[in-house]
Amino acid sequence: MLTLTYRYRIYPQAAQQQELIEWMDICRNAYNYGLRQIKDWCNSRKCLIDRCSIRQEYVMAADLPFPNEAVQHSALPGAKKEFSRLAFVPSQVLQQTIKQLHRSWEGFQKLSHGFPRFKKFGQFKSLLFPQFKQSPVVGNNLLLPKLGLVKVNLHRPISDGFVVKQVRILKKADRWYASISLQCDVSVPDPMPHGHAIGVDIGLEKFLATSDGVLVKPPKFFKSLQSKLKLLQRRLSRKQKRSKNYEKARIKVALVHHQIDNTRKDFHFKQAHALCGAGDMVFMEDLDYTVMAKGMFGKRMLDGGFGAFRTIVKYVCWKTGKFFGVVNSRGTSQECPECGATVKKDLSVRVHNCPECGFTTDRDVASGLVIRNRGIELIAENLWGGFPATEFFKRSTDGQSGIESVCAAVLPGAEETKPRQVAKPRKGKTRKSKL
Repeated sequence: MLTLTYRYRIYPQAAQQQELIEWMDICRNAYNYGLRQIKDWCNSRKCLIDRCSIRQEYVMAADLPFPNEAVQHSALPGAKKEFSRLAFVPSQVLQQTIKQLHRSWEGFQKLSHGFPRFKKFGQFKSLLFPQFKQSPVVGNNLLLPKLGLVKVNLHRPISDGFVVKQVRILKKADRWYASISLQCDVSVPDPMPHGHAIGVDIGLEKFLATSDGVLVKPPKFFKSLQSKLKLLQRRLSRKQKRSKNYEKARIKVALVHHQIDNTRKDFHFKQAHALCGAGDMVFMEDLDYTVMAKGMFGKRMLDGGFGAFRTIVKYVCWKTGKFFGVVNSRGTSQECPECGATVKKDLSVRVHNCPECGFTTDRDVASGLVIRNRGIELIAENLWGGFPATEFFKRSTDGQSGIESVCAAVLPGAEETKPRQVAKPRKGKTRKSKL
């Protein structure tokens, strides 16, 4: 089963926007009410060993079941009679709100996530419509229950053979989006290793450096708009909360954050497509960027969005039929890609100069070469049981345009091969061969 999610910009009318905002607030109250039941049940099952609490005690029946997802779902029809506002929201949307609460509870129980928190006013910003009898996409409109037709910008059509399974309505600043999940009953195999390999090193001084010598400077999305954001946040702090001027200032701040997010994501996708267009296999390091974001360079790490970029590269590789893999990140900047010797370098040293073999190149490019070599070695050992890497790539690239092998001379038992070079004409001049 193949599942894809497309996000489209929607343009609800003013009355529809007010109705969606009201639904979100009702779902927020239902979420908080369900969480309050869970917390009360948990507090009634624990007490001090040596004495009773002076401040408060939770007294509940001993046989009272835990308010799980099924119990709270069955209580919704009765709650609608007591709280008439719940009837305004589609029933399945309310059920998905309770389901979202218990997904957070399971994350706390099984994945060691934090305890679910109460949603404040304005923090509940999405609604999920999980089921449709027929496709809700009608021309350039989206047909939603109890809401009617909503204008949508279908910037890319829905492919034939795909069925709309669910729709999530999102609010970002003052803009509305619809994330449409599509499913098709097909099985897509994972791409197999083949063709030209590329190692990608990610850093702060250079956003990425590839084993082919491509260097990309970091665009610094947040830093370029930090002064504007600081000014708008200062103005927001002086407004009275919940006032109309406060809401206008808050939307301006949210729009700047939304602009930063959109430009960063657009840059990530363009670089991912460029990597997939330059090679057939992409290898990256298995770094934990959440830990690296807590250091002194945390702001720059978060501005680059390296974890999101690696996820996007993996998705684009799968979509374009290219192989993606991660390798061990230990010592990639301290190893010579030609002879494998250890060359100690501080962060201030930006040029790799091996004293053993005399290989000299940019420090980040050398790391990309090491990542590429480790990826090829990992494929040769794990996937092909020690099959010679050069022979494998010669056979796997039959029919590939102009690519016969990759540089895998560092592998044990592999023959020496010449590095892949593609000459580009520059103003009618030809480059003389160094051989």
